Amino acid sequence: MTEPFNASTYLLDRHLATGDGDRVALTGSAGTLTYAELHDRTVRTAGGLRDAGLLPEQRLLMVMADGPDFVTVFLAALRIGAVPVPVSTMLRADALTELLLDSRAALVAVTAEFEQLAAATGTETPIAGPARLAELAAADPSHTVYPTDADSPAFWLYTSGTTGKPKAAMHRHGAIRVVCETYGAQVLGIHREDRCLSAAKAFFAYGLGNSILFPLAVGATAVLEPTPSKPDTLAERAQQFGATLFFAGPTFFANMLRADLAADALAGVRLAVSAGEPLPAELYRRWTTRFGIDVIDGIGMTEMLHIFLSNRPGQVRPGTTGVAVPGYDLRILDDDGHDTRTGVPGTLFVRGDSTATGYWARYAASRQVFQGEWLRTGDTYVLDAAGYYTCLGRTNDMLKVSGIWVAPAEVEHRLLAHPAVAQAVVVGAHDSDGLEKPVAFVVPFPDATATEEELIDFCRDGIESFKRPRRVVFVDAYPTTATGKVRRVELRDTARRVLDPDTSTVK
Repeated sequence: MTEPFNASTYLLDRHLATGDGDRVALTGSAGTLTYAELHDRTVRTAGGLRDAGLLPEQRLLMVMADGPDFVTVFLAALRIGAVPVPVSTMLRADALTELLLDSRAALVAVTAEFEQLAAATGTETPIAGPARLAELAAADPSHTVYPTDADSPAFWLYTSGTTGKPKAAMHRHGAIRVVCETYGAQVLGIHREDRCLSAAKAFFAYGLGNSILFPLAVGATAVLEPTPSKPDTLAERAQQFGATLFFAGPTFFANMLRADLAADALAGVRLAVSAGEPLPAELYRRWTTRFGIDVIDGIGMTEMLHIFLSNRPGQVRPGTTGVAVPGYDLRILDDDGHDTRTGVPGTLFVRGDSTATGYWARYAASRQVFQGEWLRTGDTYVLDAAGYYTCLGRTNDMLKVSGIWVAPAEVEHRLLAHPAVAQAVVVGAHDSDGLEKPVAFVVPFPDATATEEELIDFCRDGIESFKRPRRVVFVDAYPTTATGKVRRVELRDTARRVLDPDTSTVK
């Protein structure tokens, strides 16, 4: 007989059973709740959702800022066997409409900032705004937990992943316990006295783990910030609410350096975590030198729920993504599906028990990414003799220049070594001869000066000449996805025009 397991009781009820109901579960600018208060709101919201007619396995779309309401709705839906689907709070009405139709959601829950957005979709999906959420949270409590097990459908997360169009990765209840007891416990080393603050929002996998799953799993405290993440705001919140763990992505770490925050702005933070994109070695050096806080870089995927490959505290090798998280297996395969040798690049594959069951209604995409026990990440990696993995970029981001493969990351790392360069992204584009060449997009430090020719010469002096960018474009910021990743496809369009001004179509 299958053992009962519900992620909501795993994250919440256990702490009341051990007498920790008075511990602070959630805090931040939107308010503070103890574990007992969060439990009460959750069971009442669960009762309200049941009374509203939400059935097990029906989808509940969430367009919600990070705060107590987000956590309550997410946990309550899990509790009654429904499927919460947090989505980006940066969506426009047409994109939200697409997700509502694709998910066939029975209800959409929104915080005040997004009521008009939800109304603008024009769909018939009922909307639970702030007033309705307050009614749900005041309903008669429902202590009945739907009889889920570890393999029961729990929640969906939308991702563009490796194939472009948004797809819903379907996760099990048991996946939450897996990531908490592998990465959370054995790499992050989170404990009950920690306070977690994340620049990455909870609507996608990285932020969901940082702000909800990891702290609640051990009885720690989540510091939630509903407003858009900005360096000065989060530094203020870190001091105000005593953050000890800080999570962000490389772009945000670079923005913190550009914001010229005080060196003690994150005093009290014991460890920082980076994910979303590879953390360049030079950016690691600058950040740790400035703030005196170590950063462990890792890679995760929405399809894997959280980080499965990571550096370890005290054992960081800057510029690498570290080693496999306990509980996960990794392979690097060549184009023929064979394991590569040490030092030979290939596509990274991973397997572990937090893998999604597939994509909702996306058969072809599921077949491409979920290959038996293994998941194809779409990232090019190389394994060194010491057993550390280094990302060379997305598999389709690799450039072939003068017949030789070039990893954009290598050129970016060289550019970041220049004192005037705060951020660098390198993409490939075709010149007027139809040949692929590297183009660099550089964000300079405030008041720093450097010329295009100077940076090209700097690269020529530090790496093989053929790898140097043929053009350098200075920008104030990069176009990014809803999860903060750089939209390289847009930069490639610009790069094509820079290399070949006469072209108006993709070659």
